[in-house]
Amino acid sequence: METKRVFLIVLDSFGIGALPDAHLFGDSGCNTLASIVASDKYNTPNMKRLGLFNIEGVSCLEREKAPIGSFGRMAEKSMGKDTTIGHWEIAGIVSEKPFPTYPDGFPEEVLEAFKKKTGRNVICNKPYSGTDVIRDYGQQHVETGDLIVYTSADSVFQIAAHEEIVPLEDLYHYCKIAREILQGKHGVGRVIARPFVGQYPDFKRTTNRHDYSLIPPKQTMLDVLAENGLDTIGVGKIYDIFAGKGIKETHPIISNIDGMEKTIALQGRDFTGLCFVNLVDFDMLYGHRNDIDGYAHASTVFDKQLGIFMEKMKEDDVLIITADHGCDPGFSGTDHTREYTPMLAYGSSIKPNVSIGTRETFSDIGATVLDMFGLKGNIDGTSFFHQISK
Repeated sequence: METKRVFLIVLDSFGIGALPDAHLFGDSGCNTLASIVASDKYNTPNMKRLGLFNIEGVSCLEREKAPIGSFGRMAEKSMGKDTTIGHWEIAGIVSEKPFPTYPDGFPEEVLEAFKKKTGRNVICNKPYSGTDVIRDYGQQHVETGDLIVYTSADSVFQIAAHEEIVPLEDLYHYCKIAREILQGKHGVGRVIARPFVGQYPDFKRTTNRHDYSLIPPKQTMLDVLAENGLDTIGVGKIYDIFAGKGIKETHPIISNIDGMEKTIALQGRDFTGLCFVNLVDFDMLYGHRNDIDGYAHASTVFDKQLGIFMEKMKEDDVLIITADHGCDPGFSGTDHTREYTPMLAYGSSIKPNVSIGTRETFSDIGATVLDMFGLKGNIDGTSFFHQISK
């Protein structure tokens, strides 16, 4: 049976245990899945049925006797643990160098160029939590119009501004200026607009965030599909992560729930190709905030929606669930964690109860998706389609 549609869902930060090189990233002993299953808010019977707890190295809950899906463990080969590098690797690009990070803030050469081109001064310029930074610098920004520039443990250049002081269009324009400046050795993974509203001390971030990623440096799974006339649909921040490259249609979302509702709605559409979904709440709302119960509850809610999705799948549909890195809410610190990720595959054409073991790169998923459509591209990774295909 030929595959007509692949739904590739990335549970942002849903790691399943430390990679062998986790110590190089300060992440020895991390395990996102083990942390959240310990919560009484965790209940994912559908992912269990697919084989989540049968994956090699996963021992935090009992295995399913006869999983209905194929399953495996993906190792990250790229030298990084952020969203952009993780998604790029899933799509077929192994990044040998990590994106630059700025634990001491951005160098003067970057800020001077940015101030000159925007005509505005900057304040803060150090790693900061996004909610704390507007609490501590928001009023100064309102009074002066200076832009709040900050970073995190990730490779990001973030600009926070009040929507009444800096209109959204201006903020987005400033982000594009920063993106042009931040190339080469200062080529951060993402420039992010972080607008907020309200009055001191009750400033609140809005949903008008916008990410400006680097353009992927080589061909991805998305490019190959699009070049061969297949549909490439992004749900969530997929469009931003790939800077729009290889994506024909995009559907922004406001939450995990909204993302799954939009994905389920897309099941009712006739298309041929890939629907690539990112559900970011796991990472943004729970992993980075060390909220174990919140992460567990979000997993439970996703699993219920997954059940609805699975019931609506058509004969020639394939579902693949994976992640882009870890963000263990039970680990010290609030950064991403260097972890293996799950691979769960399901559909009428997919063998039940097949383990693909441990794969050496996320890119094997991209190669497998192309293989499902009878395509090959100039991407990293080796297909495992022959192992899981009926």
